[in-house]
Amino acid sequence: MTSRCILQTALLVYFSTTVLAMNYNLLRFQLSSSSVECQELLLQLNGTSKDCLKDRMNFKIPEEIQKSQKFQKEDIVLVTLEMFQKTSDIFRRNLSSTGWNESIVENLLATLHWQKEHLEEILEDIMQEENVTWDHRTLLHLKRYYLRIVRYLKAKEFSVCAWTIVQAEILRSFFFLDKLTDSLPN
Repeated sequence: MTSRCILQTALLVYFSTTVLAMNYNLLRFQLSSSSVECQELLLQLNGTSKDCLKDRMNFKIPEEIQKSQKFQKEDIVLVTLEMFQKTSDIFRRNLSSTGWNESIVENLLATLHWQKEHLEEILEDIMQEENVTWDHRTLLHLKRYYLRIVRYLKAKEFSVCAWTIVQAEILRSFFFLDKLTDSLPN
């Protein structure tokens, strides 16, 4: 009896989430909440960039994301999904030198993972409902941006200062993600 009730509840939550995801006000709220949660977790990681000023670098976040140009809703979902995926990939790398609290990093990764799964479902729904054309240039620029971050970490041999600079850059990217999310059409 309990198993049946749990299954029904799980199915209800799943279908409700999928149906409600098409409501972009809800999507905006969910993305914003996840972004805030990720930012709070990133801020909890110890490290100060004051000691690492000499290691700063401009990773050149794509201009179209900085300016939050008018994206279609599917582009925003795709760009956000890519940003969460790449951020997750970065924080799965060699963190041993950071001294960061592992449970905070795990919580960050869990939040990113949950949001990625949710966005993948939304993207599937969008693709089924609409005739979608992607602007691959934005995704290419975004991939290059994250590749610069990864190369920087490798070049600095995953040092504490390198991670501190990357932490600050990822926080900065979440600022632009928030602006992008706010531009979601109704």
